Amino acid sequence: MNFYKEDLQFQSLLKELLSPAFFEFADKELTVFGEKCATVIDARARFTDREGQPRLNKYDAYGEDISEVCVNEGYRRTVEETYNTGIVGYIHKEIPVLGEKGNYIYSYAQGYLLSQTEPGFYCPVTLSMATAYLLTQYASDELKERFLPHVLSTGEVPLYEGATFLTERQGGSDVGANETKAVEEGDHFKLYGEKYFASNAGMCGVAMVLARKEGAPSGTKGLTLFAVPWRNQDGSLNGIRIRRLKDKLGVRAVPSAEVEFDGADAFVVGDPAKGFYYMMEALNLSRVCNAVASLGIMRRAYHEAKEYAFRRDAFGSKLADYPMVKDTLTRLAVKLEMETRTVFTYLPLFERVMNNQANQKETILNRLYIALLKKETAERAIHFSHEAIEMHGGNGYIEDFITPRLLRDAQVLTVWEGTANILGLEVLRLIEKYKAEELFLEEMTQRLRGVAHLPSEWTNLVENKLIQLQNLSKSLRTASTDHKTFHSKKAAELMVKIFESIVALEQAASGDRRAKKVMEVFLEETWKSSYLFNEEMRTVNYFDEIVLNAKSKKPVTAI
Repeated sequence: MNFYKEDLQFQSLLKELLSPAFFEFADKELTVFGEKCATVIDARARFTDREGQPRLNKYDAYGEDISEVCVNEGYRRTVEETYNTGIVGYIHKEIPVLGEKGNYIYSYAQGYLLSQTEPGFYCPVTLSMATAYLLTQYASDELKERFLPHVLSTGEVPLYEGATFLTERQGGSDVGANETKAVEEGDHFKLYGEKYFASNAGMCGVAMVLARKEGAPSGTKGLTLFAVPWRNQDGSLNGIRIRRLKDKLGVRAVPSAEVEFDGADAFVVGDPAKGFYYMMEALNLSRVCNAVASLGIMRRAYHEAKEYAFRRDAFGSKLADYPMVKDTLTRLAVKLEMETRTVFTYLPLFERVMNNQANQKETILNRLYIALLKKETAERAIHFSHEAIEMHGGNGYIEDFITPRLLRDAQVLTVWEGTANILGLEVLRLIEKYKAEELFLEEMTQRLRGVAHLPSEWTNLVENKLIQLQNLSKSLRTASTDHKTFHSKKAAELMVKIFESIVALEQAASGDRRAKKVMEVFLEETWKSSYLFNEEMRTVNYFDEIVLNAKSKKPVTAI
């Protein structure tokens, strides 16, 4: 079993996005990693979830607070093997065999495979990616020299995993209410306070923490970003205590804790007045990781549903022989393919923004796309997990199968890095401050013109939705505050459907027969009423080509 080699569409997508030399390298590395994710890492993940969850050793034999987080040996091996692939390091440093720096596309491809087996472990990877970005972009040369080689380690020096601590008990998503205090002491600061939901606590080597210097203003403007090593050079804790580990519904592999700072040494990163701004940049990176983790869960749920449908006999036939099951699997395959393609074909824009190479329009669209895709993928991951459980029937509810864990792990992705409400408000802010909807309409209209040669039945459908979005946007401009917030999620949902529909049309425009059928099913399922009599039954009739990648036996109208 190999998560990468079995995913033909994903291989083809990466070949489109990467240079020939980079794809040749990535194809070999992902083949190895894909097999490992599907076998040994998967077995370790199952053990960690059921029996080997992180635990807190609070005190030693003398009653001293050691706040030590213990993980099982299999988890430690996964840490070593995963980071050594360069999932974090090669974003920022040269890949030796290529002689060039890696990129986010390759890293997110690794994250997509990893999340099919262990989305809980992809959380620490995400936090390490955010830590690496913040240090690379904003830390002093001294801090970079001290921390970066370890955060970017691929085995040559000891690894420091990263963490980003924002949430406090009284604040939650309202980060401006944070109270953690920073007191100046010589060339650094001492932190006092607590972080209420600190993931990767006890496993990270350095955490990026928001705190308020004495005399700083209230709200987000008064927050400074600090790099806080978990331990001192002698191995002792750096003024840090863990109150307890969170007992979570899912993603049990990652230790999430309530952390107390009692004089922890901390070092300012960047401009002291821009801490919140820096952390929001890192949050956008994490939101893309969240979307990738959602895609991984979707892919695994689809894989499990498909495998079970071809294995299970019911009433004298395989489940996969029944039209309703074919309909379900085709719909899942098409949605997964379009969502994966939309996220990954957007990544070159994300790469330009992260490397400070984007213009203002691209920067605004980047923030908008992130909010749209994070919200949509997280919600779909839950739906896919539900469908996989239903395909299994009673077996799907039994912990011997992976399906219950998929649902438990998927649920947190709608919460981490911003709930649907928070993301809806982000879309609203972008509309009000930057007229993001106008930029989006301009971009989508231009891309729609590029596929004008496709059948008007489908292009007109999307064009009409663009008009609908334009009308909704006009109403939002003059609406009351209550009406704006009420409609913000609806606007986001309309935008992401249009975005993915454009991507489906663009793929079909290549002339590939299967891509045309995928486009037809996607647009039909996205926009047309499901309560009308469906004469064509595309999801059933296209099942072999879309789900099984079989050659069509019927002629298809030329595009």
